[in-house]
Amino acid sequence: MPGCNGVEATRRIREYEQSHPEREPARIIALTADAFPENRERCLEAGMDDFLTKPLRPDAIKAALARHVRNGAS
Repeated sequence: MPGCNGVEATRRIREYEQSHPEREPARIIALTADAFPENRERCLEAGMDDFLTKPLRPDAIKAALARHVRNGAS
C-alpha cells in the first residue's frame, strides 16, 4: 500500500476483514531487519500472524508456513 508501512497496512487489512466476515483472513507475516522485541510486539498487536527477521533462514520460513498454511491450501 503506497504511503504506509507494514504495520499500518496490516491494520487496514484487518479492518477491511472485519467488515467482510465471509472472507477468510489473509495470513500476514512480518519480514524485517528490526529484531527488537518491541517491534515484534507492535507487528503482532497490529494483527500480523507471525514475525521473521533478516537474515532470513530457510528453516524459519518453513516453520512459519507450517504454522499458518493448511495442508493442501494454496
